Amino acid sequence: MPREKSKSKFVGMRLTEEHNQALSRLQQDSKASKSDILLRGLELLSEYYSLGLDKPPLNFDLKKLESEAMRLADAMKQVRDKRLAVHQMVQELAEVDRILDKYDGQKSALIQVLLDIQTEHNWLPKPALIWVSERLGVPLSRIYQIATFYKAFSLAPLGRHVFHVCLGTACQVRGARRLLDNVAGVLGIEPGQTDPGQRFTLRTVNCLGCCALGPVMMVDGKYYSKPDIKEIEALAASCE
Repeated sequence: MPREKSKSKFVGMRLTEEHNQALSRLQQDSKASKSDILLRGLELLSEYYSLGLDKPPLNFDLKKLESEAMRLADAMKQVRDKRLAVHQMVQELAEVDRILDKYDGQKSALIQVLLDIQTEHNWLPKPALIWVSERLGVPLSRIYQIATFYKAFSLAPLGRHVFHVCLGTACQVRGARRLLDNVAGVLGIEPGQTDPGQRFTLRTVNCLGCCALGPVMMVDGKYYSKPDIKEIEALAASCE
């Protein structure tokens, strides 16, 4: 009589060594058994479907935000792991929520909301703009119009220290171009650029409102009149 093959009550996929290691790490991190992890996963799936997140437009919005999280993490040379990238974006969007709540979600406060986000992040990340568009009901294209019109905003990561060199008429006649060349030489970047380590950003402006001090530059909100190369080098060294 042929021998019956033993059957498992719980049939799963054949796991590779890599899968087994990943499962072991997951169990260690969560301090839960495989069955507990699976049940929790099913609960989350159930909630996912009950909220309609598998259907457009919500699933489209989620995918868009997820891809933006990965793109942003890669651009910032930060985490590349999807879970960590999404977790980081969730924290950042929660901060955007806090800013929006401060202004009661009023459309009229859009510019101030963007200013607060710029102050918090030192630039305007795309996921944050998508979130502001969703919360305020303002088209994303309109938000981009504002963000590109005002020089106070940046759509690219700025350095931790921003050097503004005035190229207004009063500063020009007093040697603003020479000052700009000196600053660019010390920082190793051209106007409009940020160094690879995101330490410095160099920008030019048409006026800093202190023409009598020209040529003048502003660093992190402080004004410097007629600085020579040694002073610029000392200032750059003291920034960190």
